[in-house]
Amino acid sequence: MRTLKEMVVNNQKVRFVHYQDKELWYETECGFQFPVPISDTGNGIFLSEDKAISFMRWIRKQIELIQKSEQQANGLEFA
Repeated sequence: MRTLKEMVVNNQKVRFVHYQDKELWYETECGFQFPVPISDTGNGIFLSEDKAISFMRWIRKQIELIQKSEQQANGLEFA
Protein backbone atom coordinates (compact mmCIF):
# COMPACT_ATOMS: atom_id res chain seq x y z
CA MET A 1 0.00 0.00 0.00
CA ARG A 2 1.28 3.45 -0.87
CA THR A 3 1.79 6.09 1.78
CA LEU A 4 -0.63 8.97 2.24
CA LYS A 5 1.89 11.38 0.78
CA GLU A 6 2.35 9.22 -2.32
CA MET A 7 -1.41 9.23 -2.88
CA VAL A 8 -1.82 13.01 -2.78
CA VAL A 9 1.36 14.57 -4.22
CA ASN A 10 1.66 16.09 -7.70
CA ASN A 11 -1.98 17.14 -7.93
CA GLN A 12 -3.28 13.55 -8.01
CA LYS A 13 -7.03 13.04 -8.15
CA VAL A 14 -9.70 10.96 -6.48
CA ARG A 15 -12.86 9.86 -8.20
CA PHE A 16 -16.27 8.96 -6.83
CA VAL A 17 -16.99 5.22 -7.02
CA HIS A 18 -20.31 4.61 -5.25
CA TYR A 19 -22.59 5.47 -2.34
CA GLN A 20 -23.40 2.84 0.29
CA ASP A 21 -24.63 2.88 3.88
CA LYS A 22 -24.45 6.68 4.29
CA GLU A 23 -20.90 6.85 2.89
CA LEU A 24 -19.48 8.28 -0.32
CA TRP A 25 -16.75 5.94 -1.57
CA TYR A 26 -13.83 7.45 -3.50
CA GLU A 27 -10.79 5.93 -5.16
CA THR A 28 -7.30 7.39 -5.54
CA GLU A 29 -5.35 7.17 -8.79
CA CYS A 30 -3.49 4.14 -7.38
CA GLY A 31 -6.75 2.30 -6.70
CA PHE A 32 -7.01 2.86 -2.93
CA GLN A 33 -10.67 3.13 -1.89
CA PHE A 34 -11.89 5.02 1.16
CA PRO A 35 -15.23 6.21 2.57
CA VAL A 36 -16.40 9.74 3.30
CA PRO A 37 -19.25 9.54 5.84
CA ILE A 38 -22.22 11.73 4.93
CA SER A 39 -22.18 12.96 8.54
CA ASP A 40 -18.78 14.58 7.79
CA THR A 41 -19.90 16.41 4.66
CA GLY A 42 -21.91 19.28 6.17
CA ASN A 43 -22.77 21.70 3.38
CA GLY A 44 -19.74 20.71 1.31
CA ILE A 45 -19.80 19.97 -2.39
CA PHE A 46 -18.43 16.57 -3.33
CA LEU A 47 -17.55 16.25 -6.99
CA SER A 48 -17.19 13.10 -9.07
CA GLU A 49 -13.47 13.94 -9.41
CA ASP A 50 -11.41 16.18 -7.15
CA LYS A 51 -7.91 16.80 -5.78
CA ALA A 52 -6.70 13.97 -3.59
CA ILE A 53 -5.07 16.39 -1.17
CA SER A 54 -8.54 17.67 -0.20
CA PHE A 55 -9.41 14.15 0.95
CA MET A 56 -6.33 13.52 3.11
CA ARG A 57 -8.43 13.35 6.29
CA TRP A 58 -10.48 10.40 5.07
CA ILE A 59 -7.63 8.65 3.27
CA ARG A 60 -5.60 8.78 6.50
CA LYS A 61 -8.49 7.33 8.53
CA GLN A 62 -8.86 4.40 6.12
CA ILE A 63 -5.10 3.71 6.13
CA GLU A 64 -5.11 3.69 9.94
CA LEU A 65 -8.15 1.38 10.04
CA ILE A 66 -6.48 -1.08 7.66
CA GLN A 67 -3.21 -1.01 9.62
CA LYS A 68 -5.03 -1.57 12.91
CA SER A 69 -6.96 -4.50 11.42
CA GLU A 70 -3.73 -6.03 10.13
CA GLN A 71 -2.08 -5.67 13.53
CA GLN A 72 -5.03 -7.33 15.25
CA ALA A 73 -5.03 -10.16 12.71
CA ASN A 74 -1.32 -10.73 13.39
CA GLY A 75 -1.79 -10.72 17.15
CA LEU A 76 -0.01 -7.40 17.58
CA GLU A 77 -2.86 -5.54 19.24
CA PHE A 78 -1.74 -2.92 21.71
CA ALA A 79 -3.83 -1.53 24.54
